[in-house]
Amino acid sequence: MKKISFLSAAFVLLLFTNLNTQAQIKLSDIFKKVTEKTTKTSASGTPSTLEIGQGIKEALQIGVSAGADRLSVKDGFLGNLAVKILMPPEAQKVEKTLRSIGFNKLCDNVIVSLNRAAEDAATEAKPIFISAIKQMTLTDATNILLGNKDAATAYFKRVTTAQLSQKFSPIVAASLNKVNATKYYSDLTNQYNRLPLVKPVNTDLTAYVTQKAIDGLFVEVAKEELKIRDNLSSRSSTLLQKVFGYADKKKG
Repeated sequence: MKKISFLSAAFVLLLFTNLNTQAQIKLSDIFKKVTEKTTKTSASGTPSTLEIGQGIKEALQIGVSAGADRLSVKDGFLGNLAVKILMPPEAQKVEKTLRSIGFNKLCDNVIVSLNRAAEDAATEAKPIFISAIKQMTLTDATNILLGNKDAATAYFKRVTTAQLSQKFSPIVAASLNKVNATKYYSDLTNQYNRLPLVKPVNTDLTAYVTQKAIDGLFVEVAKEELKIRDNLSSRSSTLLQKVFGYADKKKG
C-alpha cells in the first residue's frame, strides 16, 4: 500500500513538473515574441532629439575609434596609399634627382621615417576625438545626421584641428628624431644642395608631418562616416538603425 502511495506521489510530482516546464516554455515564447515586437517597434518611427544625439555620438565613437586605431599601428600610414606620407612638395624634385644618381636607399629611409612619426602621433588622436563627441550639442548632432555625407568629418575638422596640431607637434618632433628622420632628411637635402646650380631646400619637417598626419586621420574618419551612412550592416544597434533609418527617409 505504501509502495502504491509512493508511486502515486511520484506520478503527481512528475506530472506537475512537466506542466510547470511547459508553462515556462510558453511564457518564454510569449516573452520572446513581446521582445521581438518591442525591438522591431523601437527600431522604427521618428527618433527623439535625445535619441538622435545618442545615436550620432555612438556612431561617431565607433567610427573615430576604428579610424584612429588603423593609423596608429605599424604601417598604418606607410601601408595605406590614401594617407601615405611622401616627400614634401619642395623636396620631390630633390628625391627625383637623388634617385637618378643612386640614392634610392636614402630616399626610402626618409619616407619610411616620416610615416613612422605620423603613426606614433596617431595614438593620441582617439581621446581628442572622443572629447569632441562628448561636448557635441543636440543641435550639432541633428545637423550632422541630416547634413551632407561628410558633415561629421567637417565638424571634427572644425573643433579638433587646433588641438590635434598642438598635441601632435611635439610627438612628431620626438618621433622624427627617434626614427632618424631628421638625420635622413638632412643627409638628403645636404646631398642635393651640394649639386651645382640647384636652389637649396629647407623644410620644417615637424610642421609638414604633423599636418599630413592630421589630414590622414580625417581621411579615415570620412571613410567611417560614409560607411555608417551608406552601409546598413554597419548600423550595429537598434538605436543606430532607428536614427539613420530616419535620416534615410528624410533625405529620400
